[in-house]
Amino acid sequence: MATLGEVAAVAGARPRGCDAATVVTGVAPLPSAEPGQLSFLIHPRYRQFLAITRAAAVILSPADAVDCPAPVLVADNPQVAYARAAALFEPTVEPRRGVHPAAWVDPTARIATDAWIGPHCTVEAGAVVEAGVMVGPNCVIGEQAVLGAGTRLVAQVTICHRVRLGRRVLVHPGAVIGSDGFGLALERDGRWLKIPQLGGVLIGDDVEIGANTSIDRGALEDTVIEDGVKLDNQIQVAHNVRIGAHSALAGCVGIAGSARIGRHCMLGGGVGIAGHLEIADHVQITGMSLVTKSITEPGIYSSGLAVEPNRLWNKISARLRRLDEVFRRLAVLEKTINRNGPT
Repeated sequence: MATLGEVAAVAGARPRGCDAATVVTGVAPLPSAEPGQLSFLIHPRYRQFLAITRAAAVILSPADAVDCPAPVLVADNPQVAYARAAALFEPTVEPRRGVHPAAWVDPTARIATDAWIGPHCTVEAGAVVEAGVMVGPNCVIGEQAVLGAGTRLVAQVTICHRVRLGRRVLVHPGAVIGSDGFGLALERDGRWLKIPQLGGVLIGDDVEIGANTSIDRGALEDTVIEDGVKLDNQIQVAHNVRIGAHSALAGCVGIAGSARIGRHCMLGGGVGIAGHLEIADHVQITGMSLVTKSITEPGIYSSGLAVEPNRLWNKISARLRRLDEVFRRLAVLEKTINRNGPT
């Protein structure tokens, strides 16, 4: 619980029409918020609910606050203000220390005295677990891996050998960091020969890695995820990829080997990046786009076709198949006009 005054201070918001002593017990969407709950307005489509909300206060922008009938906390960036305020009501993880009796730790591993190794975990030879680290149940920490101070592995996370995680990294269940990259050579007889993956993975500070995301180790040099990167669930990061600081990637993004993603980039869900490409800083790529060449300038990029009613899509698809024929006929027509002149 917190008072509206405390919420406003944490959120960096300006109260208007509020009693600073009002106790707030949680957060809720505008339509369902009850007295004593905090709400927010980020998208204009929900503005209609300002007139009916019962929230103790609403976090919103100066423009939306002009005619809002409810008490408000005015913020220049309502989304950031809400994120800070909501953190006051997030359940905290109970701090623990030591090694659970059901865990196995190699004698050569170094575990900080205030770290926690949960049940059924394995910590292999030479691994380093620094101060304040929390390793949830069923995790594997490979040989010579390093977990930086304050890092948390939620559960069932695999950190392979020689992987280094920075400070305050959060890894969600099922993630695999440091698995072999997909390196293969085709022999003359048609069989695949595995190429050894001799690099590692280097994760910076304050990185978040979503559930069931895979980050492959480098073939020679490390795969690198720089400071502040946020990865959603089920993302594939191939060997020798580098993702620049403070970039954010939504679910099911796939990045092929040796691609370079710049700083402060945003990739929508399902984006595919071909191998050996470079993406400049401050690039935004919308969902389901396929990137097949490097992007050298900041901006917003898209590809693909949006969903249409099935009958219309069938017509579009049929016309797309005839596109090459239409261009050939147009080229012939242009040559005829240029030769004979308009009739």
